[in-house]
Amino acid sequence: MIGPETTREKISGVRIFFLILIPLGLFLISLFIGRYPLSPGDIMKALGEVLLFRGFNVPKTVYTILFKIRFPRTMTAMLIGAALSVSGASFQGMFRNPLVSPDVLGVSSAAGFGAALAILASGNAAVIQIAAFAFGITGVILTYGISRIYKSTPVLMLVLSGVVVSAFFSALISATKFMADPYEKLPAITFWLMGSLSGTTMEDMLAVLPAIATGLTGLMLVRWRLNVLVMGDEEARSLGIRTEILKGIIIFCATIVTAASVCVSGMVGWVGLVIPHVGRMLVGPDHKVLLPSSAVLGASYLLIIDTVARTAISSEIPLGILTAVIGAPFFAYLIRKTKGGWR
Repeated sequence: MIGPETTREKISGVRIFFLILIPLGLFLISLFIGRYPLSPGDIMKALGEVLLFRGFNVPKTVYTILFKIRFPRTMTAMLIGAALSVSGASFQGMFRNPLVSPDVLGVSSAAGFGAALAILASGNAAVIQIAAFAFGITGVILTYGISRIYKSTPVLMLVLSGVVVSAFFSALISATKFMADPYEKLPAITFWLMGSLSGTTMEDMLAVLPAIATGLTGLMLVRWRLNVLVMGDEEARSLGIRTEILKGIIIFCATIVTAASVCVSGMVGWVGLVIPHVGRMLVGPDHKVLLPSSAVLGASYLLIIDTVARTAISSEIPLGILTAVIGAPFFAYLIRKTKGGWR
């Protein structure tokens, strides 16, 4: 006989199967869509030429659009969406708070100031990415250092310290914009802060891939301990979990993941806040399943957003605008539907 547990496991397995298929389908569809539409035949020939090392007489224009523009941008969008979603789900579990997002510890504001400073100083893309990543890490180090009380790190102090650091670097961003040239530097800073994957290259994706892969791997390895940490520090310690070390691992991994994402895409909000809630609605609160599901959902979501951003109108729409316009009402709907619950 098939019991209710077996039925639930089958339903969960079907959901996970479709969650895996969705980003693959969206990835292929996004390669066709753009200002210069490509046919399935063009895509298959180009892929065959690269993967099978055969000459299919692919036009140079098709090859350039596919592998120099769309492929790296699509892969980067999926990578950043997965990174922000897993980071948000991990922080929500660690802080036991459904309103926590990846930038709760000040990483986005600090990275934004680093990028604004680099744009003001040089404007070189590599310098901007390095400065954003370095300042993002620095911001979280400041937050963690401020929150340390009596050799412990209370959750409330982490949140309050993050608010302080975020406000401080937000003020520095405003000061940088105030000093910037209003005709060249200020528009560049403003556009970067709104978030965009315009001009993303394969080199950009490969540059952040090691950091994101390392952070995601670390979070995936400790995801079962998050289930224990959600019950509270005292309960976790009674079960043999060294909570301070675990929090440090989660903060470190989520920080490098978020900082690496921000240094390429700019400040893209709402992804790490909303997507984990969608994951809980689909697969439940178990972080062993929730984190991989959040990665898949986040990759699919940001890929859709980026595809709309580059094709909806003649000019590029900043990602931050679309994620806020879509994410805020949807989050309000989730609050109404779940009645404030999140498990």
